[in-house]
Amino acid sequence: MIISSTKQPIEAVIFDFDGVIVDTEPLHYAAFQRTLEPLGLHFTWEEYIETYIGFDDRDAFKHAFATKGATLERDRLQSLIGEKATFFEEVIKSGVSAYPGVLDLIFHLKGHNIPLAICSGALRSDIDPILNMLGITDCFDVIVTADDVAASKPDPECYSLAFRKLHAAHQNSFSKEATIAIEDTPAGITAAKAAGLMVCGVTNSYPAHRLDQATFVTDSLSLFL
Repeated sequence: MIISSTKQPIEAVIFDFDGVIVDTEPLHYAAFQRTLEPLGLHFTWEEYIETYIGFDDRDAFKHAFATKGATLERDRLQSLIGEKATFFEEVIKSGVSAYPGVLDLIFHLKGHNIPLAICSGALRSDIDPILNMLGITDCFDVIVTADDVAASKPDPECYSLAFRKLHAAHQNSFSKEATIAIEDTPAGITAAKAAGLMVCGVTNSYPAHRLDQATFVTDSLSLFL
């Protein structure tokens, strides 16, 4: 058992990305603001943390427009997502930081042949460059992103898909009950639990009491090493 804060042995781990592996939420916020400010639809950092952080880009833009009573057609939504992705690509060029202990944990799990996946509400084009920067692309057997599902967290679709793909990739060698998701948001915890997974909540984005629906909560993933 690699993670021992639960009585259930852990046989597979599914990581959220933003807010769990890397501290990219301020960068996503900056990219959203550069996209929305010319339209008069910007929002505060506090609003981002409270409301937007659990959304994928599609739902974030829909919500931003809805709060102002503005309509958002499908074609314009896709255009805005593309603009935001371009801005995000620019801001990450200055570098990104992994959270303390998380890279060591990923390499530790991989070294013990624990199946690993990513389940993120970000676009694949947002994630791949950062994985390459951190040198962990090959650690993950499965990566599920907003490109792969129709609904964002707290809908369980993304975690259900990530589990099915990871399960199949390892010849069905582990159970859902022995799979844990690592999440930093209430929406992510709700999604993972609804998919039938255990959840470790990490207090990178919210205080512990906001993550109390998780199986357990920790301040740092380095504690698992």
